[in-house]
Amino acid sequence: MVKQLLQTQNLSKTYTMGDIHVHALRGIDLSINEGEFIAIMGASGSGKTTFMNLLGCLDKPSSGSYILDEIPVHTINEMDLAQIRNQKIGYVFQSFYLLPRTTALENVELPLLYCRKCNLHERHEKAMHALTVVGIKDRAKHFPNQLSGGQQQRVAIARAIVNNPVFILADEPTGNLDTRTSVEVMAVFQELHREGKTIVLVTHENDIAQYADRQITFRDGRIISDKINPNPRIAIDDLAKLPRLDEEE
Repeated sequence: MVKQLLQTQNLSKTYTMGDIHVHALRGIDLSINEGEFIAIMGASGSGKTTFMNLLGCLDKPSSGSYILDEIPVHTINEMDLAQIRNQKIGYVFQSFYLLPRTTALENVELPLLYCRKCNLHERHEKAMHALTVVGIKDRAKHFPNQLSGGQQQRVAIARAIVNNPVFILADEPTGNLDTRTSVEVMAVFQELHREGKTIVLVTHENDIAQYADRQITFRDGRIISDKINPNPRIAIDDLAKLPRLDEEE
């Protein structure tokens, strides 16, 4: 039986600036099942970023409800929200947000510092496993400035999955990458999806959205399209058709 992992009902967000009220989201009803790979699309100002912030528990709705893994997150306090962000959601951002003076391994370990049950050895093991999953364990001792953009994003993905979150939230994860590296990153996401991870990816690039199994489009704070992609592009196949870059040092 498929588990419903995320559900929003009449989810709304209004920003108030003096006498001006900006309705960023206007009553979003949406269900996401465990194991789905979803692309959220929309132009600037469509509401997709606001929706991402609410799904990621980075903000709270003005009205409506949001249930995450059976938890009504719209009702809980900031301390509990912080715990949910650390334990249930893996974040991947366009700008990587790696600590520059910290190795890849240490960057991946960061979410585990809040785990009271994990000792130093266990943190190392979990972080190395995550780096192995994304295919970059040989760069564990490298600092971010010694890594390419694609390698940095792999480290960021490893950091996102190290706590085994219930879903991964990726905000424009290929926005700073060239075409080949973007496809390489999408291959990583597709492999994670095959392993059962739930992935919500926010993108303005239609080509990137084609790798997802379901595509949701926002406009003016509403969902205008929610459709299954019957034939997702396969990143590994696309990589084989792209010209190879010089091998990275």
